[in-house]
Amino acid sequence: MDSRIHIRVSGIVQGVFFRANTFDRATALGVSGYVLNLPDGSLEIVAEGDKEKLVKLLNWASHGPPEATVSKIEHSWHDSKKEFKKFEIRY
Repeated sequence: MDSRIHIRVSGIVQGVFFRANTFDRATALGVSGYVLNLPDGSLEIVAEGDKEKLVKLLNWASHGPPEATVSKIEHSWHDSKKEFKKFEIRY
């Protein structure tokens, strides 16, 4: 059964290709959803798919790409809403 995860990443996570790298990682894992820069400087990831794959995405997001400095990561699990067909970068 598919799950849904909501991840919020804080730190130096904007302007360091975090969204592009998240897109690549999520696409490689085969999960759907989106990544979005938030006005407060943090980053939001909402993804749906196999829970094991979502855990891999969460683990990756806890450090992000080499240019990023993650100071805080929060996440919550939810039931999948089957809302997304693919993973995308939102602006």
